[in-house]
Amino acid sequence: MPFNFQFPDIGEGIHEGKILEWYHKPGDDVKEGDPLLKVETDKVVTDIPVPQTGKLATTSGKVDEIVHVGQVIAVIVGKGEDVNFTTPPPTEAYHENFATQHTSPTLAKEKTTSTDEDGMYGVVGQIPVGDEVLPTATEGHPEAAAANGAVVGGKSVATPVARRMAAEMGVDISKIRGTGPGGRVMKQDIEAAAQSGSAPAPAARPAASAPVAATVAPKVVPASVPGEFPGPVEIEDLSQLRRTIANRMAQSKYTAPHATSLDEVEVSKLVALRAQKNKELEREGVKLSYLPFIIKAVCVALRKHKKLNATLDMERNRVVYKSYYNIGLAVDTPDGLVVPNIKNADQKGIIQLAREIEDLSNRARERKLALDEIRDGTFTITNYGSLNGNFGVPVINYPEVAILGTGRITQKPVILNDQITKGWIQPLSLSFDHRIVDGGDSARFVNDLITMLADPTNMLML
Repeated sequence: MPFNFQFPDIGEGIHEGKILEWYHKPGDDVKEGDPLLKVETDKVVTDIPVPQTGKLATTSGKVDEIVHVGQVIAVIVGKGEDVNFTTPPPTEAYHENFATQHTSPTLAKEKTTSTDEDGMYGVVGQIPVGDEVLPTATEGHPEAAAANGAVVGGKSVATPVARRMAAEMGVDISKIRGTGPGGRVMKQDIEAAAQSGSAPAPAARPAASAPVAATVAPKVVPASVPGEFPGPVEIEDLSQLRRTIANRMAQSKYTAPHATSLDEVEVSKLVALRAQKNKELEREGVKLSYLPFIIKAVCVALRKHKKLNATLDMERNRVVYKSYYNIGLAVDTPDGLVVPNIKNADQKGIIQLAREIEDLSNRARERKLALDEIRDGTFTITNYGSLNGNFGVPVINYPEVAILGTGRITQKPVILNDQITKGWIQPLSLSFDHRIVDGGDSARFVNDLITMLADPTNMLML
């Protein structure tokens, strides 16, 4: 039986990808686990493997074309089956109708209990499996449609693409009556609701202990096609990465109430220690920046201040405190900001951290990061001092709850032992999610950082 392979949900909130290369063409024999195509997702370029062994009958999607999660991108047939098997054109109706009807028998056995809001699961190379049972189609039967509505089990029947569009346009998808197969909500339904304003998004539910009105993101209206301008202009389509950055920044700012504390620390001892160690490590080809010391200090401080290494889960009314420390590094690349993270940074020494920082930064700029290297971060550091910046107000890498900004270390007059002398000053900026982190929590965390950066030997004492 022909197997319709859908573009899988590979996690990290990725809803779509751009096809960069097909490794096989229709008629080729394919083996489960081998690369099928290369796609550019939000922040990485990754291979999508073949889901099951067979013969590639047909593919859907050309190079540079955008494909969405749940969209059928290939058909694989077994031995002796017709290689010329064709599927309907890859329209939205087709993809939404087939989204839960074709699954691999092999992969069905691998289904886990980890599900998202749609009862779907997804790992690279695995097809999303739907648990929903679509109601009987009601096309041509308005009375049946009115009875069935667009909700199954209290949820609207819709693909992740439609849900994302509803969220971006500020539409409450649960109030939309779908016109697709089985009452499924289609893109045109969401656009119609947005234009009429008939299904505004509900306000977020406030925490039980703090009945404060929640902030709702403003309604997003699709931009009009550019017309004539009074002068010369240059128009550039948004890249996948830039679109993702825009969405993530908006999600962070509209979800987490940001607050930022600014401070300075005198780091003459750290400057001297780094200079000394760089001389000792010169033969090994290792050059230390200040960042490994900062990461080490951050890990020590996070152990003591667990609120800043947590995630706030409002849906389940809980806080998840993490006992692992995956420190993200905001890397400035020609394509935009990328945030890989060093896994278990607290367990690594200064030299190992220095090597991983260099490796991750280089591969981030070359777009060679693996998906695992950008997911599961717990706390992020952004170093605008590398670009001669001093203070900044960094945006939280949501769903984390805090981000540390470090500025350029410069010499300034300081008072030490009642004497005016030259000192090295490091600016610090800590942005935090004020729903869980209070000003006092922020101040205590920064004070411990100052203690350790002012005298690195204090990292052994806290």
